[in-house]
Amino acid sequence: MTISRLLAPVEEDLKRVEDFILFNLNTEIPLLNEVGQYILKSGGKRLRPALLMISARMFQFPGEGAHQAAGAIEFLHTATLLHDDVVDDADVRRSRRAARTIWGNSASVLVGDYLLATAFRSLTQLGDLTVLNIISHTTSMMAKGEILQLIRRFDTATEADYLDIIIHKTACLFAAAAQIGGILAGAEPEQQEALYKFGHELGIAFQIVDDALDYAQDRERVGKPLGVDLKERKVTLPLSRLMSVTKGAEQTKLKAILAKEAIEDDDVLAVVEMMAGHGVLAHTLDEASRYVELSKSHLAMLPDLPERRTLEGLADYVVERDF
Repeated sequence: MTISRLLAPVEEDLKRVEDFILFNLNTEIPLLNEVGQYILKSGGKRLRPALLMISARMFQFPGEGAHQAAGAIEFLHTATLLHDDVVDDADVRRSRRAARTIWGNSASVLVGDYLLATAFRSLTQLGDLTVLNIISHTTSMMAKGEILQLIRRFDTATEADYLDIIIHKTACLFAAAAQIGGILAGAEPEQQEALYKFGHELGIAFQIVDDALDYAQDRERVGKPLGVDLKERKVTLPLSRLMSVTKGAEQTKLKAILAKEAIEDDDVLAVVEMMAGHGVLAHTLDEASRYVELSKSHLAMLPDLPERRTLEGLADYVVERDF
């Protein structure tokens, strides 16, 4: 099923979220508006706001508060993308030029800072201290995740190291989005916890698939160049897995590629060929599927309503998607 069909039940809600986002990007500073709108309109799937809205719809829907919180979640996510691209010297984001390559690193960092400030201002206006505490903790975790990725060596990091990074960088925001929807809508504490755990495992699966797609050879469907993560020397599960299963001359060759000052397209193809020979991507997607099934197991604590089935469908979509 396509993502648009899956999210049809909250289509109107997501339009309201989009209106909130655009309203808060209508400032007196053209550069701020241009950079913010460029990345916010660059093809993101809005999965995190959707998680919040679906969770809220499952209980007593809180109205505008949920739209505002969902918009703040997307601002927070977008701010991290702008900052990540500067840290990683990235040239491409969602099949388009990264904002830093158009407006420069300084503009990207400062607009990211503005989006973070706007997110917290919006959440403060909600007046829910629990929600504000969750997002404050989540933001700290995401920052730690960036630092963990910076200090962990890509050529020696273990699968446990990788999991630690993506829990901090990705899973915590998925978890917070799902939980906050339940909190704002009056879910019981155990239901809020179930939503958090669902989002957490879903976020892990989402990032694992994202990292597998970096090495998928059907680039037309994926929509970004092959091996971007490898060229940026990011710690990902496919690379960690390959490092653990290669031996002898093959591992020597792999280490030589990783030690190069600049990893070229031919090097990427060589690594992809090794991965194919060892079934690395199949292993990676199996791991993602395992986390998806774990995420769905937490939904048993939630009301048997259409929204629960939508969450189940989103979980399945995460491992079936090709971009």
